[in-house]
Amino acid sequence: MKQQRPEQRKQEQAPSHRVRLPGFFIEEEIGLGDLIKKTTYAMGIKPCDGCVKRAAALNRWMSFWR
Repeated sequence: MKQQRPEQRKQEQAPSHRVRLPGFFIEEEIGLGDLIKKTTYAMGIKPCDGCVKRAAALNRWMSFWR
């Protein structure tokens, strides 16, 4: 098994950032990537494969909740 450096382990185990919003903004928890994907889709931009991967990474990084 390949050993990881301490900074790699810390980076993988770090919890995502959670931002609390007032209740009238959202009904459920939503990731930053999903929020950007919904906004760009509403503007007429269709997501590509890179956009889907980027959205997943952003979702792991930050989420919004009530």
